[in-house]
Amino acid sequence: MIQVSETAKQKVINLMTEGGFDAATDYVRVGVKSGGCSGLSYELDFDNKMTETDKVFEDNDVRIIVDKKSFLYLVGTVLEYSGGLNGKGFVFNNPNAQRTCGCGESFSL
Repeated sequence: MIQVSETAKQKVINLMTEGGFDAATDYVRVGVKSGGCSGLSYELDFDNKMTETDKVFEDNDVRIIVDKKSFLYLVGTVLEYSGGLNGKGFVFNNPNAQRTCGCGESFSL
């Protein structure tokens, strides 16, 4: 399961609305791909379609879809949003990551 903090929920809903998506019926697609300075990097996008290999979660009124492969890397992750001075944006707090890069956008197991 992937959890969504209250601040991330508000930002997701705002961004979905701006992008023409409906948070009540559409999804946040979260994934992992090869790359980044630590080996794996996070992907976050909006989607209105699911595939057969997607897992679906809902937390804090946010509907999330994750492909099966990425799910293995993301179990227990909390999606947060940091709007501080450093302007990080969305932050993945992933308990499976053994090492992360300085920017927090990539990780390794």
